[in-house]
Amino acid sequence: MTEENNFLLMRERDSELVIRISGTWRLQDGLPSVDDVKKEIERSPHPRLMLFDTQELAGWDSSVVWFLTKVSELCREIGIAVDWGKLPKGLRRLVELAEAVPEKKGARREFVAMPFLKRVGQSAIGAISSLTEALNFLGETAFTFLKLVPMKVRFRAVDLFLFIQQSGPQALPIVSLISFLVGVILAFIGAVQLRRFGAQIYVADLVGIAIVREMGAVMTGIIMAGRTGAAFAAQLGTMKVTQEIDAFTTIGLPPQEFLVFPRIVALVLMMPMLCLYADFMGILGGAVVGVGMLDISWTTYFRETINAITLTHLFGGLFKSTVYGVLIALCGCLRGLQCGKSSSAVGDAATSAVVTGIVAIVAACGVFAVVFYVLGI
Repeated sequence: MTEENNFLLMRERDSELVIRISGTWRLQDGLPSVDDVKKEIERSPHPRLMLFDTQELAGWDSSVVWFLTKVSELCREIGIAVDWGKLPKGLRRLVELAEAVPEKKGARREFVAMPFLKRVGQSAIGAISSLTEALNFLGETAFTFLKLVPMKVRFRAVDLFLFIQQSGPQALPIVSLISFLVGVILAFIGAVQLRRFGAQIYVADLVGIAIVREMGAVMTGIIMAGRTGAAFAAQLGTMKVTQEIDAFTTIGLPPQEFLVFPRIVALVLMMPMLCLYADFMGILGGAVVGVGMLDISWTTYFRETINAITLTHLFGGLFKSTVYGVLIALCGCLRGLQCGKSSSAVGDAATSAVVTGIVAIVAACGVFAVVFYVLGI
């Protein structure tokens, strides 16, 4: 007789081996071992019949089914008959079902170590394939915009107005909050340093130029990449999963015209307005710090800001925001159209759209910094 955990092995006769299952069998307690059963079977004399006693079985889940199935496979390999008659009705039906539908060979995916050079090659092929898809997407999108000249682009105006509303007015609360806080942070950092030299008034210059020239456009772009770019990718990714994009192609409507074009136009139209609004909120945040912390009057602060900001700063920031809008829309739509066929791929597409959009914005900001420096702007 052998006892292990919550099952007991005993021989009633030399030809019969009884497994007494008792207690509670739960997955969280771990899967039982079949090795003791194998050792008992191999011990002489070899039994010819396997029986089960479940009178003391209190509770169970799929762990006991797994155990019984493994015991059945072991008995089948050795040539021992199994009697399921004393099992509970529900447990017996589950075991019989598992026996009737055996696991398909090769169903489990086995991990095979891949050579390093092969992994590098596959990564390179994947990168080239992704770059090719991106270039094809950019070419098709550019061709769609060229068709705008003879007014041959097919899209619904109601969709364009919907995307304008989603990309513009609905984004005002988050843009207001972030821009105001950025202005407060810049003003506070500047005030701590400039107060040492008695140059508190130049906090208005610092905040105004930084917000209007760079931070307003960059922060608005990052906000829209996380908000609207991800939404575009999720929408198009869901349409890809449900085969709606394939339906557009089947009926002769290019996705670039009906789906991508209105999204890009909406974001390009809204980004300069959101940037202008973000500039105002950032300057207002700096003014709150200047008035409350540095004892500068509202009139003095705004007069100093107006004197510091030039039209070059203003239109340069608005131009940057327009470019950022194009990049965000392109990244969101591209990742959405590249989405896989599963539901989890939609989340991956949205995440990839946000990351790609932010990277594109930062890279474009660096390019603008160099170009503006060369042009003396």
